[in-house]
Amino acid sequence: MHHGEFRDPRVIPLYDARYRWGVDDDFFLSVVDETPNARVLDLGCGTGRLALGLAAAGHVVTGVDPARASLEPARVKPGAERVTWVEGTSADLPGAAFDVAVMTSHVAQFLVTDEEWAAVPADLARALVPGGRLVFDSRDPRARHWEAWNPVDSRRAVVLGGVEVTQWTEVTSVEDGLVSFTHHYDFPDGERIGTATMRFRTEEELRGSLSAAGFTVDRIHGGWRREPVGSPDGEFLVIAREDDAARG
Repeated sequence: MHHGEFRDPRVIPLYDARYRWGVDDDFFLSVVDETPNARVLDLGCGTGRLALGLAAAGHVVTGVDPARASLEPARVKPGAERVTWVEGTSADLPGAAFDVAVMTSHVAQFLVTDEEWAAVPADLARALVPGGRLVFDSRDPRARHWEAWNPVDSRRAVVLGGVEVTQWTEVTSVEDGLVSFTHHYDFPDGERIGTATMRFRTEEELRGSLSAAGFTVDRIHGGWRREPVGSPDGEFLVIAREDDAARG
């Protein structure tokens, strides 16, 4: 069950129950709000938490995700009619259609290979209007977040529909910037397992790949309240601008 939270209909409600609106959503909303009434692309929108919040704030939002099982609950949430939901990937995006593109919940890190990652900023540069902005998060590898992804520190119990489900994570491999891990979901009728790998790119790698795709990096924050890189949050919160001249 690869990326189980996003593809398994039984696991998806657990994701929504555990991850509610938070400081990360506040950050993305505040950046998008710098462009009033923006046409916003939420790439990797999942079950739609941020997309719905952006639409409620007055933006014109398109949520794109390859996982149908995640989009189905998104489409029936309150306010869902204000969002255009698309099952697809960055390759399916129209040209020059958006003022701002966001990728949240560290979705950029699930693009593991150099080829996978290079294709997405290139697609987004094409999908944005000249000067449009790209905003996304990626964890700073120096913070070593994966060290807390272990059965003790990651263990959580979620009650959903009167049923308690225990979740925990264990890292299975750390090598050359790649961290592989397994999510465990202990339902009363048995355990379900999801596996995934994330790529932890350095700031230099992110800047280089964005430049190659035709973006200029405006700034990179290290924390959700716009602290500098190296803050305790251990994030790279990237705000870049499509540079039509740079792409020729």
